Amino acid sequence: MKILIAEDYGPIRLSLSEALREAGFVVEHTADGDEAGWMLREHEFAVAILDIMLPRRSGLSLLEEIRERDLDMAVLLITARDAIEDRVAGLDKGADDYLVKPFALEEAMARVRALIRRRFGKRSNIIRVGDLEIDISAREVKRDGGAVDLTAKEFSLLELLAMRAGEVVSRGDVWEQLYDFSFERGNSNVVDVFVSNLRKKIDVEGKPSFIQTRRGQGYVLRENR
Repeated sequence: MKILIAEDYGPIRLSLSEALREAGFVVEHTADGDEAGWMLREHEFAVAILDIMLPRRSGLSLLEEIRERDLDMAVLLITARDAIEDRVAGLDKGADDYLVKPFALEEAMARVRALIRRRFGKRSNIIRVGDLEIDISAREVKRDGGAVDLTAKEFSLLELLAMRAGEVVSRGDVWEQLYDFSFERGNSNVVDVFVSNLRKKIDVEGKPSFIQTRRGQGYVLRENR
């Protein structure tokens, strides 16, 4: 999943970015409100973490644009401890949650996971598809009770498909959520390669694949009956 962090205070922005990346998220960050607006217009994010007080353009202004454009992402606002009116304004404008400075990284991570679960209609960090079990918090996968060893990128791909189990996920959606701005899209078949590698690790011999390809549409994760 791809996360946007717009926060002008360097220590918070960098430590939060590092923690989210270590947890397996793809992270883009900026200290500038205008640049955050450009990122939101050009790319897709699962969650936007916005400081209310940003240079050049406020987090509330960015939030308004996100909701006016009906972008499918959760918004977590970062506010000062004494800025109750900002928190109220943010929630009224459509923010999903807020963090009050100073905050613990563990709390920020838990709130991000909760927002992603809520966005995809999941109540638990554990998603089950047939005998496949995906623990989003622990980043562990089991099949029929046995552990499945995945790379960080393979887990992120499976997480995305599991969050939308039963739905077709386009190759474009996979690319947007698994790769940062520095990765050239071009005509690479890198998505197909990752899907193929993931299939080899989670599928059961003699049964249909968990991941089905819909030609010209994308991929869908469903129980391999």
